[in-house]
Amino acid sequence: MPWIDTHCHLDEESFHHEIEAVVQRAHEMGVEAMITIGTTLAGSRLAVALAERFPSVYAAVGIHPNYAQTAADTDWAEIEQLAAASPKVVAVGETGLDRYWDHTPLDVQQDYFRRHLELSRRLGKPFIVHCREAEADVLAELHQAAQAGPLNGVMHSFAGSRETAKACLELGLYLSFSGMITFRRSDELREVACEVPEDRLFVETDAPYLAPVPQRGKRNEPAFVSHTGGYLAEIRGVSKDHLGEVTTRNARQFFGL
Repeated sequence: MPWIDTHCHLDEESFHHEIEAVVQRAHEMGVEAMITIGTTLAGSRLAVALAERFPSVYAAVGIHPNYAQTAADTDWAEIEQLAAASPKVVAVGETGLDRYWDHTPLDVQQDYFRRHLELSRRLGKPFIVHCREAEADVLAELHQAAQAGPLNGVMHSFAGSRETAKACLELGLYLSFSGMITFRRSDELREVACEVPEDRLFVETDAPYLAPVPQRGKRNEPAFVSHTGGYLAEIRGVSKDHLGEVTTRNARQFFGL
């Protein structure tokens, strides 16, 4: 069955020595496409280079909230150029807010979040949201942005509450689920994942992080999205083939693949 890994970080150093093999293993597990996500200017440049090197790889470019404080003054202008220049760049981000790590003051994170949302709207490319212990703040920013028109975004590796999921869906966003749904203590997250309408659903790895059971403890990679997808299908009471087809169709339409 087909899969699309809608969020991975192939620019990470742990992949550098075997990137060809990582992409090949993904293909062998039915992964038709991978979207590698930039978190810094350097990572975004590499994401674009990988997307232009491998036909099945696409890129998103942006500055992660945890790295916004250390971004150079000129970095954002180049992110804008990268986002507009390459047809393999299919999204903006990842962006958002993070109150777990104390790397970047909240006002700086909010500034960069707004920049990404404006760039997404200007280019007609979707945005990708990172949210960690900042659900109310993220929703406030999204509601503000929605005053300018419909939103076109995804909450990546969703780990929020049922109430946050409902609010995001009402704003028109998609929800993407990672290997966290397979973790032993994720009962509430599994309940949320079962309630999301199937036409607003993605699967992802967030590789090299958050490897799903039965690969827990290993370096994650796009091939493992089939484990997350299979588990999600099981708890939703549908076939693995059906979930693969649905989430692949959703991702192709959303990202314009």
